[in-house]
Amino acid sequence: MAQQVYTLLVEVGRNPGDGLPKGATGAALVCYAAGKDEAEAVRETVAILKQADLAPLDVTGYGTLDERLAEGHEIPDEERALMDRALSENAVIIAQMDPFFDDGPGADDDRH
Repeated sequence: MAQQVYTLLVEVGRNPGDGLPKGATGAALVCYAAGKDEAEAVRETVAILKQADLAPLDVTGYGTLDERLAEGHEIPDEERALMDRALSENAVIIAQMDPFFDDGPGADDDRH
């Protein structure tokens, strides 16, 4: 079976040495991962993130390029280039990282 690239959204928690900003409670990562199927892409992505001292909590798959196009997603050239790179290098590419900060109730108590 040929390798394909899958778009994954990974939520990570905190871990010592994870490199996330001070005060962050975790992060969301958009990853492009090569694999013969989505399950392999998820396993590889989780393994790579753990090696990078990140703490994966949840993975949501958004499918291959063709599947995303069939769902009507607009995929810019920059994103396609990262997908091509993931495929050619048989790699996991982290395309975006958005840290989470606790803005919930009680988060502002020290300002009162």
